[in-house]
Amino acid sequence: MKPWQKCETNHDWCRRRCRRSDEEERCLTQEMPDLELDSGIPNIAEASKLDADELGCVLEALLLVVDTPVTVEALAAAAEQPVDRIAAKLRLMVNEFAERDSGIDLRHSAEGWRLYTRARYAPYVERLLLDGARTKLTRAALETLAVVAYRQPVTRARVSAVRGVNVDAVMRTLLARGLITEVGPEPDSGAVMFATTELFLERLGLTSLAELPDIAPLLPDVDTIEDMSEFLDKKPRFIKLTGAKVSKQPRSFDVNQD
Repeated sequence: MKPWQKCETNHDWCRRRCRRSDEEERCLTQEMPDLELDSGIPNIAEASKLDADELGCVLEALLLVVDTPVTVEALAAAAEQPVDRIAAKLRLMVNEFAERDSGIDLRHSAEGWRLYTRARYAPYVERLLLDGARTKLTRAALETLAVVAYRQPVTRARVSAVRGVNVDAVMRTLLARGLITEVGPEPDSGAVMFATTELFLERLGLTSLAELPDIAPLLPDVDTIEDMSEFLDKKPRFIKLTGAKVSKQPRSFDVNQD
């Protein structure tokens, strides 16, 4: 009950509240500051209001994290912007990078858009990668390399499913060091498949993959990996960049399946 509302009860505390004068109420109202409950909380609706410069920064950030060309539709979904605006901005970015002779080159292919190193600066990049090739592999890189070695040819998504983490950066490192290579697309999904190289065998002192220790049975089977890959594809944080659609059908698992 509000203090100024009429009370029909006989409670002492209620009668005291009802006898409070209008002046007292106005005084209390003036002394009590307005509470800005939403202060400091960003307005989600404002996220879609991007000017041209902000949109360019958003696209650069998105293109930086993708490892394969990404479509305009996927970029538009991630940036929450119209497709035609994204397409126009990408074309402007191509010209902007070229005009200032940026070390980054934005290119478009049949698969989509992707950032590349400009050709004239390739020697510097190669020097950095070659210097890094002389350092030891991290544990994450060794684990990823083991999965590729025992499951090759294998897609990046399946390697991620086995390890349970994103392996994009590690796969790039292994590719740069020449330990793995692309061997073509997977027939069903079209995803790029990877396998180890001759340099991998040379570094391990092996003449063929048949000499690898027999630990493959300890890794998940193909069906399990595929189920895990499908599960990762439906994660909300991957949907916008991959263009995957969320399935509304509940997933079921056979607990008796090996």
